Amino acid sequence: ATLRARHGKLQPAVPQTAPPPPNTLKLPAVREIALDQPLQWLALAWRDMARCGWLSFAHGAALALFGGLLVVLARDRFWLLAGAFSGFLVIAPVLATSLYAMSRALEKGEPVNVRLLVITWTRWQQSRRDLPASYWSLVRFGVLLAMAGTGWVLTSAALITLLAPQPIHGPMDFIRYVVLDPHNYLFELWLAMGGIMAAPMFASSVVTMPLLLDRRATVMQAVLTSWQAVLANPLPMALWAGLIMGFTLLGLGSMLLGLVFVIPMLGHASWHAYRDLVDVSGLVERLPPKEAP
Repeated sequence: ATLRARHGKLQPAVPQTAPPPPNTLKLPAVREIALDQPLQWLALAWRDMARCGWLSFAHGAALALFGGLLVVLARDRFWLLAGAFSGFLVIAPVLATSLYAMSRALEKGEPVNVRLLVITWTRWQQSRRDLPASYWSLVRFGVLLAMAGTGWVLTSAALITLLAPQPIHGPMDFIRYVVLDPHNYLFELWLAMGGIMAAPMFASSVVTMPLLLDRRATVMQAVLTSWQAVLANPLPMALWAGLIMGFTLLGLGSMLLGLVFVIPMLGHASWHAYRDLVDVSGLVERLPPKEAP
């Protein structure tokens, strides 16, 4: 038996299973996708950006301004700046929450406006009394990512400060004494440490925030579902991770101006990644407070 996916392709039907025993964590099924599916997510993201207009680009502009502020504050401490920008990649899924909400609204035929963004950031969570298991799940996961990002910033700063042969004050110092120095392997160690921390964070967050926004799920359910999606689609997810890294580097390398376009593109695309990867038909939809039962 087959079922038709979101884009008209036939996919195997999810097999029926016996009800889980009490206290068993119920996870939604994940789908296998084609290798080039991440490219379609980017195309759908540009469609959403065109429909949302300035609200999408405002997210990118805000983060570009924030990046500019980091440059100003840490211009003489490049060892800290390098960690801060790489740590930004860790917490980016949280910062894109309202972009997910915008794509969700477009999919449901609902209006996209400033009010939607305000509700998303301030009143989306359900009552703690009604739904204690998922109370402030978005905030909880955001705090976890922020802690991970902070940990990487401190780790990166410590590596560069303690192991660099000369003080690192600017980008040329970083290139000369960290990247190009033939007498040590600090840059390779820095990249390896970053990869060790980034890989599990990517696997934990690739669909987690959109899932928490869209459905009544706990943080544990969402994180384990994200891991399932990555393990079921290792090559497409590797391509997706590479695209995220590549476009982010382009945004940073264009004096941050490219982030105006890169941030909304990746945010909207992440929503479509979630919709293609996860079958959420068995989970209750998370509604804004005014609509929740």
